[in-house]
Formats: sequence, structure tokens, C-alpha cells
Amino acid sequence: MLQGLPARIADDCRVLVLGSMPGVASLQQARYYAHPRNRFWPLMGGLLGIDPQAAYEQRVSALLCAGVGLWDVIGQCRRAGSLDAAIVRGSIVANPLSARIATLPALRAIACNGAEAYRAWMRWIAPALPAGPQAPVVLALPSTSPANAAFSQARLAADWGAMSGFLRPAAESRAGRNGG
Repeated sequence: MLQGLPARIADDCRVLVLGSMPGVASLQQARYYAHPRNRFWPLMGGLLGIDPQAAYEQRVSALLCAGVGLWDVIGQCRRAGSLDAAIVRGSIVANPLSARIATLPALRAIACNGAEAYRAWMRWIAPALPAGPQAPVVLALPSTSPANAAFSQARLAADWGAMSGFLRPAAESRAGRNGG
């Protein structure tokens, strides 16, 4: 069984980015979106002004300050390689997202990074959450994975721009809000 990465979520999180399950490079390095061709960090550079070449902990800290958290829907599974299509369906154990989301009063949006993250969210997490006007908006966004070659960086940026309306204002982010 593969074990996913720990959540990187501040208590004042406004947007929670959820992948399906980290790929091999991310698991080996214990870092989200570690594959050199994954476009997540360059995308966050364009959307949030985060330096995609900065040290990993600096990038994560900048995300947290902007009100963005990171985790995955799947906490454990069997999989050969990094592709979502290789996940053994009967082996999936979801992360305890419902419980964590209940502790995030500022949460406004869930940004699913790719179709598999969205499907997993809808299957294992969404049914356990209360519906209503206070429920976070769920954004089904295209994957930043290099396997999603059909999407250019510009097209990803256009689609991922949907999360910007849920983020903390830039001046508030720069004021140095922290958490983790």
C-alpha cells in the first residue's frame, strides 16, 4: 500500500486543493507536485506570485499565506507507477477530509486537481458533507500533471483562475498570516 502525504492546511484555509494521490516523485521526495514537469508550481506562480523555483517550504508557506491548502482525496492505495488509471480501485482508502473540513470555518472552495480527484471527491467525501449555502464550492479543474498534455499552461491558467475569487485579498496575504 502506498501512503499519501500529510495535509498542508492552515486553520484559516479558504481554498483546499485536492489531488487524487501523489505520484512516485512526490512520494519519494515527500513533497506535493514534485515531478519536474508537473505544472502546479508554475501555475501558482502565475496565479499567486509564488516563485516556482523557491525552496519547497517557502512555496508551501506562500500558499498557506494566500489561504490555499494542499491534500489529496486518497490517503492510501495500491498503484504501479504514477498514473491515476493504475490505482487499484478496491485498495483505495480516502483521507478523513470530512472531519478536517469541519474545522475550517473560512473554507470557500475545494479545487480538485484533475478528473480522478474530482471523481474520488464525489464518491467518498461529498456524500458525507452537509449541503447548503455554507458548503464550499467544488471546482473540477484540469490536472496539472504532465500526463495531461492536452492542456497548455495558458489553458490551465485560465481554468485554474476560477479559484482566485475565493482567495484572501493580496494585501491581507502579504500581512504575513501563517498556519500549517
